[in-house]
Amino acid sequence: MLKKLARGMLRIAGWEMVGEAPAVDKAVLILAPHTSNWDGLWVLAYKVAMGIDARFFGKHTLFWWPLGNILRRMGAIPVNRNESRDLVRNAIDMFNTHDRFLLGLAPEGTRKWMPYWRTGFYHIAIEVGVPIVLGFIDYRQKRVGIEKIFVPSGILEQDLALIREFYASFTPRHPRNMGPIEFPPA
Repeated sequence: MLKKLARGMLRIAGWEMVGEAPAVDKAVLILAPHTSNWDGLWVLAYKVAMGIDARFFGKHTLFWWPLGNILRRMGAIPVNRNESRDLVRNAIDMFNTHDRFLLGLAPEGTRKWMPYWRTGFYHIAIEVGVPIVLGFIDYRQKRVGIEKIFVPSGILEQDLALIREFYASFTPRHPRNMGPIEFPPA
């Protein structure tokens, strides 16, 4: 029932769903570009429509009643960014305590302009030995989905260059909020 509702919502809004649920037991699923709260709505609708059982971090201020209960049921894990030390280590621990675990992350870490993307997603994938699923939202073409499963080589600059290339063609809702697809110096 929820799958049909989510698919209908995306269809009525004019969004095309691309790809399918990743056929892996564990992975870091990244989604970009992330510049608007609307991204979360369309991506959650896609997640439900495709039956993807993924967990994801959400800003703790979103977890008010009743939205907090809904978000938790959809897989959200509240994070207070002011106290988010060791978030990468906590994510690694989550992977190590589950047989099946998909963790969705936005590499920008925020909807606001940033001078670079964060690399925690990459370090989690390397540490745990899981692939990175490349998900996207493209407002120009009104497409949302998963297009590629990327197995990191462990050569940071090489892998990040491939990821940068993949995301270069997607248009965010608010282009002015999207910084360059750059990563901090290693």
